Amino acid sequence: MLDERKAAILRAVVECHIRTAQPVSSAHVAEMSGLGVSPATVRNEMVVLEQEGYLLQPHSSAGRVPTDKGYRFFVDSLTGPSPLEPRQAELVRLFFARTHGEIERLLAETSGLLSSLTDYAAVVVAPNAPEPGRVRSLHLVKLAPHLVLAVAVLGSGAVERRAIETPAEVSDDEVDRASGAVATWFAGGPLDKVGSPAPTGEPTVDALASAAVEALRHPESPEGGHVFVGGAARMAAAFEAVGTIRTVLGILEEQYVLVSLLRDVIDRGLTVAIGAEHGLQPLADCSVVVAPYEVDGERAGTVGVLGPTRMHYDQALAAVAVVSTKLSQALSESGFAPASSPGGDL
Repeated sequence: MLDERKAAILRAVVECHIRTAQPVSSAHVAEMSGLGVSPATVRNEMVVLEQEGYLLQPHSSAGRVPTDKGYRFFVDSLTGPSPLEPRQAELVRLFFARTHGEIERLLAETSGLLSSLTDYAAVVVAPNAPEPGRVRSLHLVKLAPHLVLAVAVLGSGAVERRAIETPAEVSDDEVDRASGAVATWFAGGPLDKVGSPAPTGEPTVDALASAAVEALRHPESPEGGHVFVGGAARMAAAFEAVGTIRTVLGILEEQYVLVSLLRDVIDRGLTVAIGAEHGLQPLADCSVVVAPYEVDGERAGTVGVLGPTRMHYDQALAAVAVVSTKLSQALSESGFAPASSPGGDL
């Protein structure tokens, strides 16, 4: 436990470093903390805080910066998420007032909304599609002479897409006939329907139809659902080291890693994981703020933001809390039912 003066000094250092990204001097803390003590007194207290692991002095002549332990104390001392600014609250209200259409689009746009509210990268992990994942509509689209895209819209509103490479060049007519054969075969059935479409007698069409069916049977998303990332480019402005930026952007492309990271944070009962706390060494300079969202009272997925350890925690907590609540309401009202499988709770 820290006494009141040390706690006030530590909070002042954290708040200043979040704003400036620079080491904080004792003179500046004495001026902004309102404690009515001299810079020398503040300096002595900062030395003690450094010895106890809350602060770090990057250079002998520099001020101090918070450690993960210092940020943890700061976050734990917050009384709760602060309310969103009126402009941000109105943005959220308007966003969810006009939501409609497929669930994938809603979740993708929600990640963009959360990123714009926080100025960090935002992650939304989708629920697993309800079993048995019945097909509402399905068609094949020719993208290139040897490349066809299979698109299936499920009864939940989720969309499954699979790219199919063909050994031989296919014509538009052949793609259309294969599309009709596959659509007729599924005809409201589940994606894991056993068997193959009835042969048409055209080898190229039959081969394409079979390839499409086989591709759609096997989900591409990691356990726990698709991952939607918004605002990844914003991370470039959060770090000075190019190597750190590359590492963070690389992690944001690894869906399985993101799902595992968010699941682990939630399972440990945390809403904030700071630096090394989340256990992913490549993201040691980052913090994660997460919250689950529900559908009809059952945990369905997760929303979160990923930013530097010097993130604005109160703002991030507020944005994640509001967005998770509004998303829960929107999905419950849409009638979406999450899967009950063990992997579908995040």
